[in-house]
Amino acid sequence: MHAIRQYEFGGPEKLVWEEVPDLSPAADQVRIDVRASGVHLVDTSIRKGDIAHTPWGLPDLPMTPGREAAGVVDAVGEDVDPAWVGKRVVAHLGFASGGYADSAVREVTAVHEIPEGAGFAQALAVIGTGRTTLIVLHYAGLSADDTVIVTAAAGGIGNLLVQEAKRVGAFTVGLAGGPEKARRVLDAGADAAVDYRAEDWSASLERALEGREATVLLDGVGGEAADTAFEQIVPGGRVLVFGWSSGSAVPVDAQRLMDRGVSFIPSLGPHAVAAAGGLPKLEREALRRLAQGEWRPLVSRFPMDGAAEAHRALEERLTAGKVVLERAES
Repeated sequence: MHAIRQYEFGGPEKLVWEEVPDLSPAADQVRIDVRASGVHLVDTSIRKGDIAHTPWGLPDLPMTPGREAAGVVDAVGEDVDPAWVGKRVVAHLGFASGGYADSAVREVTAVHEIPEGAGFAQALAVIGTGRTTLIVLHYAGLSADDTVIVTAAAGGIGNLLVQEAKRVGAFTVGLAGGPEKARRVLDAGADAAVDYRAEDWSASLERALEGREATVLLDGVGGEAADTAFEQIVPGGRVLVFGWSSGSAVPVDAQRLMDRGVSFIPSLGPHAVAAAGGLPKLEREALRRLAQGEWRPLVSRFPMDGAAEAHRALEERLTAGKVVLERAES
């Protein structure tokens, strides 16, 4: 088999495609013939050795990155029903690495069958990103009475949040970087899309709201973009934070929140996962929404041996939706 290997921390060029020993499933595990692997922004922080932006600490090297895999079960370990062989599955690999490869192993209890009609990349796009989206939605409590601003609305989570906000009937404005990404936000169903890289975009945001009072900010960007959007949230509104891809969270403190009368809700961490029902339940629900057509994941695709290119594109904000590495035959 082949896998991406990393022997030292540094730039994307540290990700090397090479031949490695075949994997064998241990007891209670299945082996997945991987057809698609998920790429996260946190993967780039791990690759660089940026411990400040790596929640679980840095891994030992050498390693194969990747925390999500989708494919076909081709072997099972002891005590695993052989009926799993041949099933199309998707799994979050936990904090362990191993997804950027031809094969991956995972405990059978953490593996989900891919819904009929869904592709490997689609399933991969909701198994991790979808469960995070559901945590945000758990805290947001969106309704048709809301006017919602979504930052990074062309990203994997942001795009699903736009779709869900529109599904419940909320007026929804998505922020994205560049006209092409703004178009994708409109494709997801947003009532308006604003390019936050454009000159005087804050005025464009006000026009996009069409006189409505924004009640909810769903933010995964932080920094200046989130700060500008925050100013549109009315007293009694909610600000939910699920990341800060800009490098810094939306700049708020207790005094600013009290002055504005706005609730600030971080939807990250073990407490948030537990409150939303736990990871297995969230993963099943994300796959259900995919199967029912409620969610249409946006995907940026790269070849499995092109992890370095995928990392560069993600860091330069050239991707839209979920970034996926795919095997050629998929």
